[in-house]
Amino acid sequence: MEKTPLVSVVIPVYNEEKYLDACLSSLCEQSYLQNEIIVVDDGSTDKSLEICKKYKVLILKQAHIGTGAARNFGVSQAKGEIIVFADADIKYDKDYIRKLIDPILKKETIGTFTKEEFVANPENIWSQCWSANSNLPPNRHLPENYHDTENVFRAILKSYFLKGKGFEINEGYVDDSSLSKKINKVAISAPGAICYHFNPSSLSEVFYSSRWIGRSLLFKRSIITFLRYTPLNSIRVGLKLIRRGAPNAFMQFKLVYDFGMFVGIFFNYGNRAK
Repeated sequence: MEKTPLVSVVIPVYNEEKYLDACLSSLCEQSYLQNEIIVVDDGSTDKSLEICKKYKVLILKQAHIGTGAARNFGVSQAKGEIIVFADADIKYDKDYIRKLIDPILKKETIGTFTKEEFVANPENIWSQCWSANSNLPPNRHLPENYHDTENVFRAILKSYFLKGKGFEINEGYVDDSSLSKKINKVAISAPGAICYHFNPSSLSEVFYSSRWIGRSLLFKRSIITFLRYTPLNSIRVGLKLIRRGAPNAFMQFKLVYDFGMFVGIFFNYGNRAK
């Protein structure tokens, strides 16, 4: 492998007009210059496509199938030896790609992830509630003591991605962990690869995000699952976390979040697309 191999950055996009400018501008200003940026529009109905056209990126289009299919499509058109998977609701430090691929270039691993993932909008009350729901401070998307290996790759040698024949496309929220199982490899942490994730910043975003999570294979329809997301249990958990320091608005958040989970699990189960 060359010292400065081409890196292909693949970004699935579905109705991300609110955050897409921040994402693309940060990726276009990377200190690692040997890269191409591939945006896969997953059937967006907002202004996402118009925003993408402002940047020097390759734009691909598909019907609304889901993120796994979008990533697979992007890689199929990628020219790089290393694939970096980016999300449209994340903005990236200028050294992100360079730091992320450094362990791969040193032949320490075939793939990496970052645990230095912070929150881009910690001042937003619903973002704070989202973090509180995961027992995290407002500024962190992952805990400080997060483990050093992960089954989700943020960067991987393209040869290994092709060996595993890409992501499964019917697992929704957890489709990005399917590749690790197929190639029997895990990603290692890349020190200094810093990024900032936009948490949902409105109650409507909270609902749609939790509904998407609920659709995934992580959750099965059962009486126990049903009871977990009933309003009475939402109120019980909400009161407990408010007593522990969550914002007062957390009660409203929790009712909306759990309703989204309930709808995803019990009414949209099997429909994995975001």
